This record gives sequence, C-alpha cells and structure tokens, in this order.
Amino acid sequence: MGVRQKQPTDAEALCPYRLVLEHVTSRWGVLVLTELLERPYRFSELRRAVSRFGGRTVSEKMLTQTLQTLERDGLVHRDAKPVIPPRVDYSLTGLGREAAQQVRSLAQWTHDRLGRVEQARAAYDEKRRAHDEAREIQSRAS
Repeated sequence: MGVRQKQPTDAEALCPYRLVLEHVTSRWGVLVLTELLERPYRFSELRRAVSRFGGRTVSEKMLTQTLQTLERDGLVHRDAKPVIPPRVDYSLTGLGREAAQQVRSLAQWTHDRLGRVEQARAAYDEKRRAHDEAREIQSRAS
C-alpha cells in the first residue's frame, strides 16, 4: 500500500505562491519560523517559546497544524526519534531558514516603525471622525 498524496486545493491550484505566503506570514507561522531560527526545539518548548511572543498561548492543536503546514511546504523538518518516551525535534530546512530570515526582517521593520504607524492611524482616525461628524451635521440640516 503506497502513501496517499494529498490533492491540491482550489486555492493552491489558483494561486500557489499566495498560499505559501499566508502560511509563512500567519500569526503562528511567523513566530514558529523566527523561534526556529535560533535553534531546534521540542514541541513543548517551542509551544512555550511561541506563546511568550504571541500575546496569548498557542493551543497544541494550532501549533501542530502550523508545524504540519510548514513541514508540508518544506520549511520545517520534523525529526522523530524512536525512543521511549518519544522525542520529536523541529528545525528549519534551508528553505525554511531563508523564509524565516525574511520574516524576521519584516517583523523587525514593523517593530522599528510602529510609532510611525500609530501616528498615521491616529491622524487617519481623527480625519475620519471629522468627516463623519460633518456628514452627520449635513444630513440633519437637510
């Protein structure tokens, strides 16, 4: 009995690069990739490390799904050791290291520019509020 190959989804067939980009830049994907840049991790220690920066604890199910997706994309290597108790280590492949470095650069840019982004948001919100108030006054006058 051979290994059954997963059939590509409609999204993969229509826009495969976008799907990979979604995997790499997802909330947990970014954190997993940047953590694994430092060193290989066991599942439980990776979960703790990712949860420190995620703003909330990543569930086992979500971390498992993220790791499987990144492994399927060729970015993460899963090394299961045949010992008791079972030991599984996760590390980046060469392709995963390239992606993680890019993601880390984007995360650093975001961190460095957050003040400017917050200023732009405040200016936009104020402008929007003033516009909405003017429209409200105008509609009452009509």
